[in-house]
Amino acid sequence: MLAWVSLDQMSPSLLRAMLVSEDQRFYEHSGVDWSAVAASAWANLWNTRTRGASTVTMQLAGLLDDDLARRGGRSMTQKLGQAWVAGRLEKRWTKAQILEAYLNRVPLRGELVGVPAAAQALFGKRPGGLDARESALLAAMLRGPNASAQTLSTRACGVLRTMGQGCDGLVDEVDAVLRRKALSVADAPQWAPHYARLALRADGPPAQRSTLDATWQRVAVQSLRRHLAELSGRQVEDGAVLVLDNASGEVRVWVGSSGSQWSDAAQVDHVTARRQPGSTLKPFLYELAIERRLITAASLLDDSPAQIATGSGLYLPQNYDKQYRGWISARASLGNSLNVPAVRLSLMLTPEAVFERLNALGLQLPETGGFYGPSLALGSADVTLLALTNAYRALANGGRYADASLPRRDPGSPPGASRRVADPKASFIVGDILADNNARALTFGLSSALALPFPASVKTGTSKDMRDNWCVGWSSRFTVGVWVGNSSGEAMHQVSGVSGAAPVWRDVMLALHAGGIPPPLTPPAGVVRRDLRFDGGQEPARQEWFVAGTEQAVIRSAGTAVALSNPIDGAIYALDPDIPPMAQRLRFTHEGRLERDATAAWRLDGRVIGRGATWDWLPMPGRHELALLDGAGRVIQSVRFEVRGAGLRQPLRSNPTPVPPFRKSTAPRRSSSPAPGGPGADFRYSSHRR
Repeated sequence: MLAWVSLDQMSPSLLRAMLVSEDQRFYEHSGVDWSAVAASAWANLWNTRTRGASTVTMQLAGLLDDDLARRGGRSMTQKLGQAWVAGRLEKRWTKAQILEAYLNRVPLRGELVGVPAAAQALFGKRPGGLDARESALLAAMLRGPNASAQTLSTRACGVLRTMGQGCDGLVDEVDAVLRRKALSVADAPQWAPHYARLALRADGPPAQRSTLDATWQRVAVQSLRRHLAELSGRQVEDGAVLVLDNASGEVRVWVGSSGSQWSDAAQVDHVTARRQPGSTLKPFLYELAIERRLITAASLLDDSPAQIATGSGLYLPQNYDKQYRGWISARASLGNSLNVPAVRLSLMLTPEAVFERLNALGLQLPETGGFYGPSLALGSADVTLLALTNAYRALANGGRYADASLPRRDPGSPPGASRRVADPKASFIVGDILADNNARALTFGLSSALALPFPASVKTGTSKDMRDNWCVGWSSRFTVGVWVGNSSGEAMHQVSGVSGAAPVWRDVMLALHAGGIPPPLTPPAGVVRRDLRFDGGQEPARQEWFVAGTEQAVIRSAGTAVALSNPIDGAIYALDPDIPPMAQRLRFTHEGRLERDATAAWRLDGRVIGRGATWDWLPMPGRHELALLDGAGRVIQSVRFEVRGAGLRQPLRSNPTPVPPFRKSTAPRRSSSPAPGGPGADFRYSSHRR
């Protein structure tokens, strides 16, 4: 059964054929055709076959009342019941309303209910486009929906002759129609089944006008299917696309699944399914830090190995490519989706502050900031494509959040009012970073799918083990979100956000703006642009956007202080029982350079055991104190740590040859929580730094 179709949108030939077949005196009787009843009774008395006496109104009564329509319902009691209900309908409804309801509710061939569904499935037409021969065939199905082609042809021919039409070649036409179609609703083109399911609820209105754009919807469906076909062999079978109008929040495209040909879960609406967003949460993190004036877009952030103590062990965030770039600006860090600076930034803000901001943007995270910890910055929480895209829409609207305009129980109810969530100045700066193709060149290059011929801000993300790909971004008019992955949660094979979801995002963005280039982002009041250079040569000179009052002409780096990086104070390590004790080492490392290229010395439990930037120590069970000494023998930093497990007693001076590390007792080698991504990431709770 498809959406309700009014009588004025149905073909005149269809209306005439239906009444010729079922109720020729429809406009003359008041619910019961007594002349037809008398003729039927006389024919039954003489065992003569004749047309039944049920009028269209009586048949509608049976369709509306289950008790009157149950099988075998040709008893005198049911006929009298239908006649009584038909009389009441005729008093309350007009003839046009009765005929319209009948044509929309009458069952036809197979599972087709209503003339609109039958016309779409059998002829690929709307009811208003049916000709006389097609209308006659549908009318013939009313008395025997699943009759053979020969029987239907005979009945349809009788209807056509009554209408003054010829029926030459009708048998072959009917046979071709029945063989060409599978005769089920599933055969009709379904461009937006998940949105239709949302809009046409049983407890809602019978129909309402959709906000979807048919052209853009088809582009999104076809692009998703085409790209998944290109990725065949990489364990990718599903995807979803959502387009929101920035101003109104109305849905322009809603693709909930790639379809049954590609997906084993085609009925699942992945627009509303929760998945890990990976690095797509980073823009909200940077916006909050700029808003609180902790950083500017030019601030240098530390992209070096980090060890973060948590309640379950050491958290070691790593970048997607396992490389580190030292001091790097916030613009380049966000543009290239570096993980380590983002985690350090989240610790400056605190996970609770990040959690509160994400919830204020409608992501509805089920746990607390403390539960997710620093990994929240890299997408360890589950969100829906709908919520994430709408949160990006808030950035596009200068930090003002409003619910997306979805089909409602009451179509007349207004959408929720917008509210200020994020600072418009910080939102603009983050949007400018995400639209800067040069800012992401280190990771994505200059000619990726993210580079459009008009201004558009965009961010990709990949969750742990490449289970989810995301690409979300906005222009001045629309916000587009794309997810690619597997409904089952299976990992994809070497598919990142820029190769998985980004090409579909690009196709949809180009289709949305095919009529003209959208205007660029407009800076709000309180944002200034200044010439900028880095005295350490970390990045080329450029012009940069600042929140007024935070602008700088020169960015000076304080350098990296000399400090122990491994082990950290209070760490607890355990020897791995599966590895011979003599084959396990704990690597001592430090960050920064000593003055005059002096060599650091390592002092363990009061004795110097070696010199160099790193030292691999054969561990002994027990509590130890390690000190880092400068060239003059002065203590730069000292830490205490513990080794647990059965081991060998050996001299303090150890062979510095690197060997596989051992595990830490306070946490497994891999975290049980989802790994952040973006373009993807792999992180461990471990004592060993890589």
